[in-house]
Amino acid sequence: MNYWLDLFTGTTWNEFQKSGSTISGFRKRMRNAAAKVQPGDILVCYLTGVMRWVGALEVVRATDDRSKIWSDEDFPIRFEVKPLIQLHPEHGVPMLELEGKVAFYTGPKDRGKFKAFVRSSPNRFTNPKDGELILSLLKQAQTSPVARPVDPKKLARKPLYTAEQKKGKTTVATKVSVPDSEEPEEQTGKSTAMTEQEATATTRHTEIQYNLLALGVDMGFDLWVARNDRSKKWQGKTLGELPRMVSELPTQFNEATNRTIELIDVLWLKGNSIVAAFEVECTTAVYSGLLRMSDLLALQPNLEINLFLVAPDERQDKVEQEILRPTFALREKPLAKVCGFISFSKLMEKLDGIRKLGLATSLKPDFLQKTAEYFAEDDED
Repeated sequence: MNYWLDLFTGTTWNEFQKSGSTISGFRKRMRNAAAKVQPGDILVCYLTGVMRWVGALEVVRATDDRSKIWSDEDFPIRFEVKPLIQLHPEHGVPMLELEGKVAFYTGPKDRGKFKAFVRSSPNRFTNPKDGELILSLLKQAQTSPVARPVDPKKLARKPLYTAEQKKGKTTVATKVSVPDSEEPEEQTGKSTAMTEQEATATTRHTEIQYNLLALGVDMGFDLWVARNDRSKKWQGKTLGELPRMVSELPTQFNEATNRTIELIDVLWLKGNSIVAAFEVECTTAVYSGLLRMSDLLALQPNLEINLFLVAPDERQDKVEQEILRPTFALREKPLAKVCGFISFSKLMEKLDGIRKLGLATSLKPDFLQKTAEYFAEDDED
């Protein structure tokens, strides 16, 4: 028997319960992971946004059930389940209670990130004892409930909405997101801790840029680094002075295009062609990089180019939410279909393997397409 993470929002948890609590579902892109779920396994239910563990479901069997359960998504990869525990969000087990007790939350450094464990589901607990612990805490919460208030706005959040888009004479339904507004930063009296946090993000940004540039050199490409980052240094090396760095962009683009792409964090170039473009995002404002990618495609709609947004593991949900905004999702060529997400950890893991095996010179750029995750809806059969 295995324990698996099953993610819900407050809205989808409520809809699941109203439907009878007998069918749990996952997105189509999680088909491969879901194929490993077996009868008798336990789905441990976690509410995103409010960060509460609220239930445990025993898997009965995979099912082709197509009944309408959730209002905004189908979650077509479905399992018949037997509910073992179901809690109201106010009585759920707070994630904070697991600090230092589970593999994905070993201490304060994992807070909010949780080693990227809660970013998608189904996700198998690598340590079954973690699942056992949460199940025991859920049982305690069921027996001796403790009410803890939850933010009603976070509880009611709907991550995806349906919008309609004209394609020729046909109207097509498309999933889009409407992200919550970011909390504004205090403009005065910034703490030393915030300054240190910003410095850390800046350093990490430069490190990732440097590694992407170095890989591009090893693969035999010319390089471009954002104009405002050319003087930055990593381990004593100035980004703008790395080998094969060009000082001017390809000349076949118009001025508007060049002004758009000259601030893209990293470009790999071959002659006058852009082979790949990377935006590196370390803060919550991931939309700035996506806007540049979208502007590039709007200016050059026939351009075939590999686009990637590289960000911390814990920002995956934010990237998905932003890339599915209507302005990106309702394009003729939706950004989510052509711009892939690569997490920092996955990128560095790949780079370490490439360097150890000396594979860079034999790689083709499309290896990154297999590494990246794309959030576009699969085309219907």
